[in-house]
Amino acid sequence: MRTHLAARRQVLASLAGLGLAPFVGAWPARATEGLSFDELYGKVGVLGLEFSGKTKALAGQSVTMRGFMAPPLKAEAKFFVLTEIPMSLCPFCSTDADWPDNIVVVYLTQAQTFVQANRPIEASGRLEVGSWRDPETGFVSLLRIVDASFATV
Repeated sequence: MRTHLAARRQVLASLAGLGLAPFVGAWPARATEGLSFDELYGKVGVLGLEFSGKTKALAGQSVTMRGFMAPPLKAEAKFFVLTEIPMSLCPFCSTDADWPDNIVVVYLTQAQTFVQANRPIEASGRLEVGSWRDPETGFVSLLRIVDASFATV
């Protein structure tokens, strides 16, 4: 039985033989995976929320999520909270033990001016999973999309 690696080597060798080797590294990276709020958690266990298999599998991968921007602390910043529904309260006002199951923190690549809280947006970036305290703000999060960007939809 031929392994996946051996098959890949054969394809690359064939491309080199056709003079296409310079284009091999130019193939696009794996597509960004869509992730919905309904897919974030699998069940509520003894210790509270448990991440779904999909969320765990996508840790460290590029994801895209749709939702709403919670009102930011200031007009221009490098992060915001993506919520499943429009939100008017601060989601960081409690610990990760009280973390709502319908929010994700989004850390942008650069500071941006934010949009109205009632406009749907799509955020894309790398998914980080697990409890983390932001050293700059002290905010605690369970899920983050980092190196992110967003656009209205």
